[in-house]
Amino acid sequence: MASMERLRRITEAVRESGQLSVAELAALTGASEMTVRRDLEVLAEQGVLERFRGGARSLLLRGEEPPFALRAQEGGDIKHRIAVEVASLLADGESVVLDSGTTCLAVAGELQDRRLTVMPLSLHAANALVTAPRLTLLLPGGRPRPGELALTGPLTEASLAALRFDTAVLGCCGLDPADGLTAYDLADAAVKRAAIASSRRVIAVADAAKLGRTALAFVAPASALHAVVTDDRAPASAVEALTGQGVAVRAV
Repeated sequence: MASMERLRRITEAVRESGQLSVAELAALTGASEMTVRRDLEVLAEQGVLERFRGGARSLLLRGEEPPFALRAQEGGDIKHRIAVEVASLLADGESVVLDSGTTCLAVAGELQDRRLTVMPLSLHAANALVTAPRLTLLLPGGRPRPGELALTGPLTEASLAALRFDTAVLGCCGLDPADGLTAYDLADAAVKRAAIASSRRVIAVADAAKLGRTALAFVAPASALHAVVTDDRAPASAVEALTGQGVAVRAV
């Protein structure tokens, strides 16, 4: 099992169980106990869990999102493919609001040489675009969430309400044909709704694991989306249900 996959499995297992021993995690991952101990140190530094003698306990609630630093290291190839596809859907000269999250950060990387007007909703994406030579960068107000650096609050929502974008590129924590687009954080969900309200077209980016998943905070029904860019592991049932609601699904 690759290192990042092992860290993800350990994070999920400890969160589901509350706490697990090193021996249990070694059996789960097929790694040595020495390797598991090193993994636990990495996850403890990221604030995912707390070590105790012989094991670890989760610091994440069941409905909480894993830290940005951990998610940023997962699924790099998938996020890159999704980002390339999203970039191909944007025409030069468009105005784009770009959501927070690791997949949208990958999209930012594909826009650095484009002639676009972009308002990123996270400081991570803003930093990736600040030196782009042909791009017009707009920065919203707002309060950055620790780690995630997503901009939220009344100032962010007011910045979005004052503008009209051609396209919104939105990340999500879950996308279910029945429950719609959802997020873990209430303030983040409010910003996503403001971005949808200010945009003529809405593209959601979601790897296959997020399809069929529902998080706490409702953002919008699936029918509010014009397109979803996902990967080729997407369940056929979810793709069919989204397509039936008029959503164009691109699996890369």
